[in-house]
Amino acid sequence: MQFQGQILKMTSFNDEPIQYYLNLSGDLIHMNELLGKELTIKHVGFQCVNCGENKPIYRMGFCKSCFFESPYASDTIIRPELSTAHLGIAERDLEIEKEIQLQPHTVYLAYTGDVKVGVTRNTQIPTRWIDQGATFAMPIARTENRYEAGMIEVALKEHVPDKTNWRKMLQDDFEDEIDLADFRQKVKEYFPEDFQKFYSEGENLWKFDYPFEKPEKISSFTLDKKPEFTGKLTGIKGQYLGFEGGNFINIRGHEGYVIELNVKN
Repeated sequence: MQFQGQILKMTSFNDEPIQYYLNLSGDLIHMNELLGKELTIKHVGFQCVNCGENKPIYRMGFCKSCFFESPYASDTIIRPELSTAHLGIAERDLEIEKEIQLQPHTVYLAYTGDVKVGVTRNTQIPTRWIDQGATFAMPIARTENRYEAGMIEVALKEHVPDKTNWRKMLQDDFEDEIDLADFRQKVKEYFPEDFQKFYSEGENLWKFDYPFEKPEKISSFTLDKKPEFTGKLTGIKGQYLGFEGGNFINIRGHEGYVIELNVKN
């Protein structure tokens, strides 16, 4: 089988185990069915997720000019505390920013090798946690917009990491003694006073089952340094495809890359 197209982040469905689909120009390839098969990934070009042109990808699937111009790559995507749509102030495009920012958001704790804090739109639950490779996750605050969630996250990340360590996530060293409900109660005191009202108690714990087993060793590769790779697919976690020998590629980190995918029968 052969496929070709622009990489977008994998689509996932929360099942036991999670079901993954590689998105190549809108064609969804069921990756769980390819576990144990030999794949060849060949980089053949670029397609910016915004303008669609064959330009080198700068970041987040955008070419350099689109990354600094598109409202979908604005600073508030990374740093929600900078949101200003609730004030009617535009960063790049107010109408688009209103769509993104002026909707309910959740502040959460997730275990991805360490306990981390994060922010997501309610519509992205549980996709956001699956994309990060979380073993389990729990909401700790529900807000009306992105700014409010961002301000809580800023206060909490002085005490809790806000980044996923991809190596720890893939090493899958699950510490079952970590109690997220207890952790949530402990971090409540760090909420800014004006934002205590958003604290959410009694939320359910989400647990995730990945088609993945911890490898003996872990190394990552990119299509920039290795434009053609062949290996047996052994597991999937977060947005990583894992191959025999502990080789991993971050699919989301390659959004906008155009590839040929060959599956050996």
